[in-house]
Amino acid sequence: MTALQTSSDTHYPVMLPEVLAALSPKDGGVYVDGTFGAGGYTRAILDSANCTVYAIDRDDNARITADGFDDEYGDRFNFLRGCFGDVKSLLRAVGVERVDGFVLDVGVSSMQIDEAERGFSFRFDGPLDMRMDMKSDGQTAADIVNTYDQDALANVIYEYGDERKSRRIARKIIELREEKPFERTLELADAIRSVVPRAPKDKIDPATRTFQALRIAVNDELGELDRALDVSEDILSEDGRLVVVAFHSLEDGRVKRFLKEKSNTQAKGSRHLPQSVNSDVEPIFTLISRKAVKPSDKEISENPRSRSARLRAGIRCPLNEGRT
Repeated sequence: MTALQTSSDTHYPVMLPEVLAALSPKDGGVYVDGTFGAGGYTRAILDSANCTVYAIDRDDNARITADGFDDEYGDRFNFLRGCFGDVKSLLRAVGVERVDGFVLDVGVSSMQIDEAERGFSFRFDGPLDMRMDMKSDGQTAADIVNTYDQDALANVIYEYGDERKSRRIARKIIELREEKPFERTLELADAIRSVVPRAPKDKIDPATRTFQALRIAVNDELGELDRALDVSEDILSEDGRLVVVAFHSLEDGRVKRFLKEKSNTQAKGSRHLPQSVNSDVEPIFTLISRKAVKPSDKEISENPRSRSARLRAGIRCPLNEGRT
């Protein structure tokens, strides 16, 4: 979860009022917070109604926060360690078939970014890791930059980071790693800056897009989001709410396409082109809003990290009796 952070190190989830409005928690309802993090959404949901929340997080550190929620909310709170893309199997493992709401705040948490040892940020010198689950055996960012060939590395940086100078960066990485493998975040950031100098009009550091690309690749973030969206219709009860907050175009584009497809609200095309909406297919979701909801100016001023956030949401249509 990407959160607002104050000087007192208190974390608040992005777009909390908008998320609660879209989710509309009710007494007796059952909800899933797929990106538990510091627990901001979970706490707000539990405090807004006499309901139950199943909170999912792959980061083992989230268990520490969850222990406090166990003490405070008792049986109304349940922590499930795992990936939100596996939400259906995680719920069924504890005997839950359908829920009334599923909320996702997609991306890396501010706590993870601010921990140098996680290697997510070049603001600190840390190991080039970037795994959200530090106990996993999955590849690290160092594995990618030190083992991928030039074309594969450039493709990752371009596809997941939208970095137009991806090939130039990949060539530099290949050149430098022949002398010494990359191990630290600042080593990689300096290498990128050496071939992509910062122009006066640039609002972000030249290393930002490459670090984003590596993080997405390490954690299979887009695949995780796709899997969660695909099973959302299976876990939501009639009138259940799907609410997703995304932070860049790759994520938001996937959510937008999914909801348009499942609600049969794609553009109908022109008289020269075939209709893109299949009116014979029953919609799965009704859109709460056709356009993405953006954070308020006040929130952006207090938390610049929220400026790219976009919220999209849908309501589950009546269940098809033949659907499992």
